[in-house]
Amino acid sequence: MKLTYYGHSCFLAEIGGAKVLFDPFIRPNALAKDVDVDKIEADFILLSHGHGDHVADAEEIGKRTGADLVGMFEVLGWFGPKGLKATYGMNIGGKTKLPFGTVKLVAALHSSSMPDGSYGGLAGGFVIEAECKTFYFAGDTALTYDMKLIGEQYKLDFAILPIGDNFTMGIDDALIAADWIGTTKIVGMHYDTFPPIKIDHDEARTKATQAGKELVLMRIGETIDL
Repeated sequence: MKLTYYGHSCFLAEIGGAKVLFDPFIRPNALAKDVDVDKIEADFILLSHGHGDHVADAEEIGKRTGADLVGMFEVLGWFGPKGLKATYGMNIGGKTKLPFGTVKLVAALHSSSMPDGSYGGLAGGFVIEAECKTFYFAGDTALTYDMKLIGEQYKLDFAILPIGDNFTMGIDDALIAADWIGTTKIVGMHYDTFPPIKIDHDEARTKATQAGKELVLMRIGETIDL
């Protein structure tokens, strides 16, 4: 499985021939100024919640690629009238089968509203089960005991966790979360984009190593194999 990072919480996972884009926030992100949004392809766009720093480019990319949207019912209900394929509206605890595998919408402890301030339902995260990998994309979340359920139900290959603090978990809570969900490999997200979430990379990696975890901090535009 290939994973490409486009900054903040935006990743493109290539899974079983499908291109799965998470939380597209690229054009408004100064750190991602070198990313060519026009060249990003997507078969599916997974949206963890409605905040602008997670959906800013969903309309543009969704219309150009014809990607199917996956996420909270209220979030997709906001995008459907804009001409997007709001195909897979879900709610917390639900699972849907897609061509590349299954997607379960799991709880996140965070707020959610749409860019115009309208109701965005509940914030969530995703557990992806595919032939090649099983992984957890946490979305924006605090540390919550609900994560223990993920560790009990799944054997994860890795998890994509927020580590920027202030609006979400910081590295200390993310390392506890990794214990609870049962993984030693963390891909960091939701850090450095804004002043309140800038982190010390070396310090975060050191803490992860001391906790027996591998913390992967990808460069924007970088693609890795997982």
